[in-house]
Amino acid sequence: MLTLLLPARRYFAGQGLSPAVAKALGRAATSDAEPGELAQMRRPFRVRPAGQWPSAALIERSTRHESDVQPFQWLRADPVWLQPDLTTARLMAWGNLGLTAEDAEALVAPLKPLFGDFGYVFEAREAEAWSVQCPRETRLPSFPHPLAALGDDAFPYLPEGPDARRWRSLMGEAQVLMHQHPVNAERARRGLPPANSLWFWGEGGLPDQIEGPEGHVATADPELAAYAQAAGAAVSDRIDATKPGLIDLRAERRWAVIDDLLALAMASMGQGAFAQLRLDFADGHRVSLERNQRWRFWKPAFKGFA
Repeated sequence: MLTLLLPARRYFAGQGLSPAVAKALGRAATSDAEPGELAQMRRPFRVRPAGQWPSAALIERSTRHESDVQPFQWLRADPVWLQPDLTTARLMAWGNLGLTAEDAEALVAPLKPLFGDFGYVFEAREAEAWSVQCPRETRLPSFPHPLAALGDDAFPYLPEGPDARRWRSLMGEAQVLMHQHPVNAERARRGLPPANSLWFWGEGGLPDQIEGPEGHVATADPELAAYAQAAGAAVSDRIDATKPGLIDLRAERRWAVIDDLLALAMASMGQGAFAQLRLDFADGHRVSLERNQRWRFWKPAFKGFA
């Protein structure tokens, strides 16, 4: 099977389809799944133990030797912009603040001893990808993925319970240090949003097993790539619609690009390269194309996205 991960259908409203693709989509089978980019990204994978999504540990394993990752629990602690409101604060930006490596190094410097006092190792993997290494016995609460909270009131997403008190306290102390930091003073002078808080997510150790798409996975997303690598897939940013696997096109807004890839993929499916072609949209809508659907000649062509 070849799966295309696509943005929500609304982004393609009013864009034309080629006759061949319109005919194929009109004859295809459709279904609906959980909407949202986070649910969409997780659909191709099965993680054991079930219910855990230890993204931080898997991302670490993609750049380190497994023996350096296995003995610990991991947590992402990415810089974000929280915008205060009258009674709350909204998560306004994650992963797109435009921090430089020098900005990150300066912001992380006062945070390292703060986390070090609890026996945690805090470091910046990249300018906006920060992590916490915790002892294996650390009891980590469940933290929400930033995609689940982006643009929303942040407070309902904060962890609850006795295991969460330390992390809520660490977040509060980190906010004070980051708010007062010269990097954010300079960003304010330049009219840029501040990196004024941390967002914890992706907690846990390496899982026992991950099952995922077979074949080649094309993505530039480090999280998706980490899960695909753990599942045994070959991963790169090279797009090949002639072979089974998964192609991450969530950032694409031009249907003409998708249309060309679909035409190529349908031709390859017709030659037996794979048995099914699936379009998985971020709004939860899914379209499945198979070779035998060509006999559904009574079905009208797809008219386009509204």
